[in-house]
Amino acid sequence: MPHHRPPKIVTLTPNPALDVSTSVTRLQPFMKLRCAPARKDPGGGGINAARVIHRLRGDVRAVFPAGGAAGTVLGQLVHREGIDMLAVPVGEDTREDVTVFEEETGAQYRFVLPGPPLSSREWRALLRAFERQCEDAAHAVISGSLAPGMPEDFHARAAALAKAQGAKAVVDVSGPALVAALETGLFLIKPNIEEFHELAGLAPPKAGEADVSHLARLGRDYVSQGKTRWVALSLGSEGALLVGKDDQDKARALFAPPLALDVKSVVGAGDSFVGALTLAFARGQSPEDALRQGVAAGSAALLSPGTGLGLATDMDRLANEVQVTALTL
Repeated sequence: MPHHRPPKIVTLTPNPALDVSTSVTRLQPFMKLRCAPARKDPGGGGINAARVIHRLRGDVRAVFPAGGAAGTVLGQLVHREGIDMLAVPVGEDTREDVTVFEEETGAQYRFVLPGPPLSSREWRALLRAFERQCEDAAHAVISGSLAPGMPEDFHARAAALAKAQGAKAVVDVSGPALVAALETGLFLIKPNIEEFHELAGLAPPKAGEADVSHLARLGRDYVSQGKTRWVALSLGSEGALLVGKDDQDKARALFAPPLALDVKSVVGAGDSFVGALTLAFARGQSPEDALRQGVAAGSAALLSPGTGLGLATDMDRLANEVQVTALTL
């Protein structure tokens, strides 16, 4: 389905990764394991969101730090996907993360490294580069973990810079970094259910026991306090929730149950969700359609092995299958 060209979206990835994925018959300790040929993809929250936005024919630019041979390959892979980008040079090597699929059990193992430390000069240069790219952007997605050496309020600083340039700030991070970012007044946050429980000071949730109505009321509190306009909450195998205020300042709470899927990978599902959701809002689509597009993109990522993320054809097809229900707050 053709779309008009939306306003530009800028993504910022503080701690990107060169994602390497492979498969093995069975993981065994102390053994030499013969793996399938490795696949390499550009990774990290904002980069993954940009990959999905680009596949959905959105106008996006990815900003990220890159260093060493791995950083060079990362930039080449982003460029190969046709994504406009700005790689900010740093001294240490970009990290490589490894995902291994165990064929006998269907289990996926993800080995995530901490990333290279960034000096004050380097992360400040990254913020300045991001600020410049936000000058003509409608939305800014700031997503992913912090590299060592970055301040806890890095996402908050980036969000404030984006807002000052007129871009709506979308933040996908957890813990103290999310708490700090919320103080700047955001357009959207996208925690998962565990991260949201931590944010709200609740005990960790039990599998299969998500109280959607209670979570919606908690999300409404953050919206009414002016901390964010929208809370997009991914519930994993229990679906997704979107709570906020629409363009008429009407309170909205929407729930989408999960789709029945043959899951091949969980890598990048949350990033895909936030990328498609942001693009739908940038295109002026309704909250219902935004949630539908987000769930479709996250679900499509589950169908792709390794770190490949979802195909546009799967996203378009699955969007027609997502059911969205309005909740009473």
